[in-house]
Amino acid sequence: MDFAEARARMVEGQVRPSDVSDLRIIAAMLELWRQNFVYPDQAELAYADLDLALRGEPGAASTRRLMRPRTLAKLIQTADISPQDAVLDVGCTTGYGAAVMAHLAGEVVALEQDADLAAFARKAISQSGIGNATVATGPLTAGWPAKAPYDVIVLEGATEVVPRTLFGQLRDGGRLLCIEGRGPATRAMLYRSAAGGVSGRPVFDAVAPLLPGFAEPPAFVF
Repeated sequence: MDFAEARARMVEGQVRPSDVSDLRIIAAMLELWRQNFVYPDQAELAYADLDLALRGEPGAASTRRLMRPRTLAKLIQTADISPQDAVLDVGCTTGYGAAVMAHLAGEVVALEQDADLAAFARKAISQSGIGNATVATGPLTAGWPAKAPYDVIVLEGATEVVPRTLFGQLRDGGRLLCIEGRGPATRAMLYRSAAGGVSGRPVFDAVAPLLPGFAEPPAFVF
């Protein structure tokens, strides 16, 4: 497989047509070898337009997925990351999203609670020559307070609830990007911290795999 050609097709056929115009994101996605961020037997699917299953049996509730390239790119563009920004990437899986954001930010903390995925992400990020991204292992809903506050927090997956547990780790003026909702009614949300409060607004329609710990609690039925 010609991976260079596959990268170009991913950018020109998926990312650019999704209104992603930030040339830094385009350059990062063309430079990074996404096939190094999937398991070897999945390399030919690395640039496919899908949320790529990484864990568990197909269709299993425990399956973790690498976010679809176009959705990831749109979230990152909406975050408006600057070279001085500190970023928390929640649910980094194999580290590809963190690697892209490391091309834009000053520092990236990539949080993953699956120890095997975290180890994979550390290796893939290191082999890509990225020195400003570190991988932390812990519950996703807890964030990573040791490096807080952050200018940007990106959830690499969906949440059925407002991610309030992470709001306290935003710097004043900080942005949190996530895909929020349940079932077909999901959309990307931009939350912004200002003067001690956080407000949010929808920015585009999107779907993504549900992140562990971010499911809506079952409703009590009398």
